[in-house]
Amino acid sequence: MSNNGAGKLVCVTGAAGYIASWIVKFLLQRGYTVRATVRNPKLIDPAVNGTLNVLKSCVKSSSVKRVILTSSVAAVAYNERPKSPEVVVDETWFSNPDYCRELKLWYMLSKTLAEDAALKFAKENNLDLVAVNPAMVAGPLLQAELNTSAAAILNLINGSETFPNDTYGWINVKDVANAHIQAYEIASASGRYCLAERVAHFSELANILRDLYPTFQIPEKSADDKPYVPTFQVSKEKAKSLGIEFIPLEVTLKETAESLKEKNFANF
Repeated sequence: MSNNGAGKLVCVTGAAGYIASWIVKFLLQRGYTVRATVRNPKLIDPAVNGTLNVLKSCVKSSSVKRVILTSSVAAVAYNERPKSPEVVVDETWFSNPDYCRELKLWYMLSKTLAEDAALKFAKENNLDLVAVNPAMVAGPLLQAELNTSAAAILNLINGSETFPNDTYGWINVKDVANAHIQAYEIASASGRYCLAERVAHFSELANILRDLYPTFQIPEKSADDKPYVPTFQVSKEKAKSLGIEFIPLEVTLKETAESLKEKNFANF
């Protein structure tokens, strides 16, 4: 890893979080000075206001060169467009707030509104902003708390009788952290960057974990009797311009499980 950050200052908000803790680690390894802010749970603003408050502070500071926004595929893929294994979701897709409201997809709605507000604010204020849109993030944990995606994997290795009938894109947290740093360092980086190594149904995750841990009681049946939610594709082309090589899902699941063991969330 290069040390081209020497003498440069980077601010990382929410630095105690899953992705941000890895961003801080990699920035320090590159020689950056990191100013980290930790979110006070009692002062959490709604997603839109919290994002805009940070951007307003950036506009006031002449020293801010570029802002990297941690967005999500949740702000990309949730709309009326049908999905199937042949469909490729890319950076030109946007989630539809009305669709999210109708289906009560509140997390997707919050990420969609936050990104939309951020992109509009950046354009109106001539702020250099790049959005990173990871899918479901997994891999080793640096933080003490169990996050949502790791909890989903923990359920699979911890004796759950069923797996969810759902399909998500998956990406290693280290790839996500590196994408943030590359989006900051590469002058030509712009717009949005979707990140997903693979889109997989939970049945595929269960199969991979069963191969990795043959003695574990990994669930073999879905939580409902409905047809499996179809997979789709997420384009890697733009993300590859950041130098992301995509850690395979099998490695990511292994790293997640071993990290859960190390953190005493799983006993095996």
